[in-house]
Amino acid sequence: MQYRTLGRTGVQVSALALGAMNFGRIGRTTQDEATAIVDAALEGGVNVIDTADMYGDGESEVFVGKAIAGRRDDLVLATKATMPIGDERNHRGSSRRWLVTALDDSLRRLGVDHVDLYQMHRWDPTTSDEETLSALTDLQRAGKIRYFGASTFPAYRIVQAQWAAREHHLSRYATEQPSYSILQRGIEADVLPVAREYGLGVLVWSPLASGWLSGVVREGREITTSRSKVMPQRFDTALPANRARLEAVERLAKIADEAGLTLIQLALGFVTTHPAVTSALIGPRTLEHLRSHLAAADTVLPGDVLDAIDEVVAPGVDLAAHEKFDTPPALLDATLRRR
Repeated sequence: MQYRTLGRTGVQVSALALGAMNFGRIGRTTQDEATAIVDAALEGGVNVIDTADMYGDGESEVFVGKAIAGRRDDLVLATKATMPIGDERNHRGSSRRWLVTALDDSLRRLGVDHVDLYQMHRWDPTTSDEETLSALTDLQRAGKIRYFGASTFPAYRIVQAQWAAREHHLSRYATEQPSYSILQRGIEADVLPVAREYGLGVLVWSPLASGWLSGVVREGREITTSRSKVMPQRFDTALPANRARLEAVERLAKIADEAGLTLIQLALGFVTTHPAVTSALIGPRTLEHLRSHLAAADTVLPGDVLDAIDEVVAPGVDLAAHEKFDTPPALLDATLRRR
């Protein structure tokens, strides 16, 4: 396993981090299965576990808490807030009112007195940077969080938050967690350069592109992944965007074969090669999935392989930009464009 420094924190983290979204009802895993995955991940050198309060309405955090009992100090524990929890209108967002409550709820479910990294799951356009950063700074000073970060923030919001922290003499976001894979390279144009400029640790999610790069989605095969059952439109190869992804996967599989790698090793090795990326989040649903991911722990892609990948998907290009979660509200809300 490779280890890197998480931004400017001085904390050493593994190049592969364990994402716990599939723990519980989302991935249909039991507590025993989740614990076995955590055991195997730690044995394989993983020292980061990432979850969120909204995964299974808190169920993932409960599973993680039980799985790490007695060894909490051996790992870097991360969770998130801001996404809706239930129907109550104020049980969401990045206000001080909600973050104080949400963090206490997460700590209770996890069975710990602090988390190492507390992340804002999405940018909340209804709350000022000063409000959010002030609350997070106070929670940090209270010892409930060691560092805090953002997830899927547009590049300009990352910059704005850094300036707000400086202007108001508050602690700043130490990390960013964006979506990144060979098939979704848009963040190479702005988010990753900005992260490097401000010294942010970067934990990328969906490095296997929701299963497209797992090796099971191939030409002529029926697509039967768990994601394809939940979101069939994202895997309908009759659609042009999905057709383009399938064609790219076939070319990438050939590159992997010629390099003596699995497609998973190629995909994970690609994202962890980028100098701005600290860790790639893997979200295994089974021990078999985890082992196939851990096989990429020491994968280093040579220049000729990276050049070949660039020929398939050019730098900075998203093959499915419509699936990204960082579209600015000004493009989604017509009232922000009209008088």
